[in-house]
Amino acid sequence: MLQQLLHKQERSNQKVIRIFTFEELQQATNNYDNSTIIGRGGNGTVYKGILVDNRVVAIKKSNKMVDESQVEQFVNELVVLSQINHRNVVKLLGCCLETQVPLLVYEFMSNGTLFENIHKQTGTLSWETRLQIATETAGVLSYLHSMASIPIIHRDVKSTNILLDDNYTVKVSDFGASKLIPQDEDQLATAVQGTLGYLDPEYMLTSNLTQKSDVYSFGVVLVELMTGMKALSFDRPEEERSLANYFISCLVNNRLDRVIDEHIDIGGNDDQLEEMAYLAMRCLKMKGDERPSMKEVAMELEGIIKKRTEKHPWIGINLSLSKETEYLLGEASRTLEIEDCSNQITLYDNMREHVVLPVEGGR
Repeated sequence: MLQQLLHKQERSNQKVIRIFTFEELQQATNNYDNSTIIGRGGNGTVYKGILVDNRVVAIKKSNKMVDESQVEQFVNELVVLSQINHRNVVKLLGCCLETQVPLLVYEFMSNGTLFENIHKQTGTLSWETRLQIATETAGVLSYLHSMASIPIIHRDVKSTNILLDDNYTVKVSDFGASKLIPQDEDQLATAVQGTLGYLDPEYMLTSNLTQKSDVYSFGVVLVELMTGMKALSFDRPEEERSLANYFISCLVNNRLDRVIDEHIDIGGNDDQLEEMAYLAMRCLKMKGDERPSMKEVAMELEGIIKKRTEKHPWIGINLSLSKETEYLLGEASRTLEIEDCSNQITLYDNMREHVVLPVEGGR
C-alpha cells in the first residue's frame, strides 16, 4: 500500500517523501540507543536522530509486537499526512520500508511538546505564547475539518501531540489514529480510541466519531493552557480528577481563580482569560451538537488576539491570521449543565481496554 501511495505521489507531481534505509536510521540513532529517546506514544517510541548531512530528525519506531493493526496505524499516518499541506502540521520527511512496521521520519522540534512545556517546565510559557499556541492549534483543526482535500478527524488531540519549534510555533503531530471522512458523511462508527481525560464522552458512549469529538479534546487542551493541570490525575481528590469537570464546576460557581495557573502573568488581560474560559466551556459541552465547530473556535481565538493588538498596537504576535476570517460570532453562551464528575471518571475506568492510556512526553 505504501508503494502504491508513493507511486501516486510521483504521478501527481506531489513532493515525494524520501525512502531511508534501515542502516541509515540505525546509524542516526546510534542503534536506537535509549539516550536518543525523546518521546513515547501509544503507537511507538520517538528517537532523535542525526543524519549523515547533520540534519536533526525525529524517527518514530513501533514499540509493540508486530500485528496488522500496528502496520495499519503507521500506514494510516503516512496516508493522512499526504493529504495535508499546512504550516502548523509536522512535516513527514520520509520512511523506511525495510521493517515489518514502517519507520517514519519527521522534522525535529527543538522545544518538545506542549505537555512538557506546561507540566515539566512550569512558568516558561507566557500568556501571549499560550494564546498563540491555542490559536494556531485551532487553526490546524479547522483546516483538517473543513479545508483539507478530504475532511480529517484527528481523533487524538492532546498536549503531547502538539509540538513546538524554535519560535514556539505549533506543529500538530501523531495522525496514526486519524480518520478521513467522506464528504457526504458527518460521523463515522468506529471503535473508541483516544487518550483518557481528552476523550469526548459522547463518542465513548455511542462509538460515533464526529468532528465535534476533536472540539471536545481541544477544549481540554485550552483548560490545560489556562490551569497548568493535567487532563486526568488520580493523585487529585475525586472531584478534581477530571480536569474538564473540575474546571467547569469552578467556572459556573465563579471560582475560576481556584484553577488558573498561578505562574501565568496575565498582565491585565483578565478579559482575554475569561473569554477563553467560556470558549473552553462551550467546547466541553456533553452533547456534540451544542459545541462550536473548530472553525468557530479558531475565529473566536483570532478575535481575542485581534482585540489585544488593537488595544496594544505596539505588541506583535507571530501569527498568520486568515485574511478571509469574518468575525460573525455573537457573544458566547455562558450556560452549562454540570455533569457528575464521579460518573465520568467511572466511565473512563470502564473504557480502559478500549483507549490509549495517557503518556508523558509522547510525540
